[in-house]
Amino acid sequence: MNLGRSKIKQPLLVGDRIRTLRKDRNLTQAELATSIGIQQSDLCRMENGEYKVSLETLFKILSIFQINIAEFFHEEAPPSISEKDVDFLREFQKLDFKAQREVWDFVRFKRLDGDADETESQSAGPEHRDREQKE
Repeated sequence: MNLGRSKIKQPLLVGDRIRTLRKDRNLTQAELATSIGIQQSDLCRMENGEYKVSLETLFKILSIFQINIAEFFHEEAPPSISEKDVDFLREFQKLDFKAQREVWDFVRFKRLDGDADETESQSAGPEHRDREQKE
């Protein structure tokens, strides 16, 4: 029956996800275990699928990682979105509306400024582009 197999797979899925998130944040097992109030050996067993993760422990982990349960169970971010991009978005969302508007305006300015630089470089000819690359 497939029931026994799913019992094994679920803790591994949760444990693998905890391990991935922990490593993405450059935390050791000991550091994460201490911050959620469990033994490092218990966290190791959870990551390896030997122990089931209680909801209480999972919610502590989610709090440390500043993610919600839906984000936790989302398999993988699309390859074009890096962890750095996700961190940037989280920080952006913490800003008030006025600050977000300023960031948007700056991004648009930089994008337009970059387009202008590219246009100047293309119209200047290959010798100008070579000199720019050397600088």
